[in-house]
Amino acid sequence: MANHAATKKSIRQNERRRLHNRYYAKTTRNAIRAIRNTTDKKAAEDGAPKVYAMIDKLAKIGVIHKNKASNLKSGIAVYINKLG
Repeated sequence: MANHAATKKSIRQNERRRLHNRYYAKTTRNAIRAIRNTTDKKAAEDGAPKVYAMIDKLAKIGVIHKNKASNLKSGIAVYINKLG
């Protein structure tokens, strides 16, 4: 365990950030799953902008890399276009 006050504070901050990042990542992952599990094209198209915004926010705050965000959004678009 850390002995310095600054190190103890750093540990607290890291834990708080970890939980915050984990919450947003999990929420976004569930939203992506919901889009990919739907078979209704209209519903998927309506939900896509919200999911895109969530993915962009994760990339912006550094939870995921911007290239991963791009790949996720591309995969969702491909899936929606394949729906009939």
